[in-house]
Amino acid sequence: MIAHSALGDTAFQRSRRLVALVNRGEVQLAGNSKLKIYGTLTCASGKRMKPANRVFFGSEAEAKNMGDRPRGHGMREAYLDWRYRSYQTLSLPKK
Repeated sequence: MIAHSALGDTAFQRSRRLVALVNRGEVQLAGNSKLKIYGTLTCASGKRMKPANRVFFGSEAEAKNMGDRPRGHGMREAYLDWRYRSYQTLSLPKK
């Protein structure tokens, strides 16, 4: 996981460094550290999040290992799969 703020001191430095990481394939997904969600780099809702909360992942496995879940907006199928699996693990209270 790479925090957006760790990529440089200025917006220009962060942008250049991020482009280089994406081009090398080291960054494939973006997430929100406060909401614990991740999605594609092209997701419109991800582009609107605060840079202070933005993090980048090299793979979906890395994002899941950090405890994040897929975004419902940009990764619909992965989100529905996550939601289905999370409801399957809930135990109902006994009457």
